[in-house]
Amino acid sequence: MEKLKKFFDKTFLKFVLVGVVNTLFGTAIMFVFYNVFHLSYWLSSASNYVFGSILSYFLNKYFTFQSKGSNGKTIGRFVFNITICYLCAYGLAKPLVRWALAGMGTTVQDNAAMLAGMCLFVAFNYCGQRFFVFKKSEDDAKK
Repeated sequence: MEKLKKFFDKTFLKFVLVGVVNTLFGTAIMFVFYNVFHLSYWLSSASNYVFGSILSYFLNKYFTFQSKGSNGKTIGRFVFNITICYLCAYGLAKPLVRWALAGMGTTVQDNAAMLAGMCLFVAFNYCGQRFFVFKKSEDDAKK
């Protein structure tokens, strides 16, 4: 039980807060690019992901995890983490939801899979950022 409390600590709450800010930021970019600048669906939605990831990196590095590591080292880890989390979360969600909702239509299954993928992504991404990207060294832990 103590390990579970340590996992869902102040850092987790900060991560959730950054996620909310990041979602609002990325969504605003997507809709502005699409509706104001009349960019394509794909370019607008990709911009949400790209700019959202950039904001997420800096907010999580300096606010959530208060990492002192060099940007060169952590940016590579961050991109790797985001990519692996995305592939795992959405790769697992689609077949699991297809199996769980076998009697439903494709549209229902796809929407449920996207929702499930989002939830899995958040969980995987938090673990990846906390324990891999912005992992505290033993020197940091002593401070």
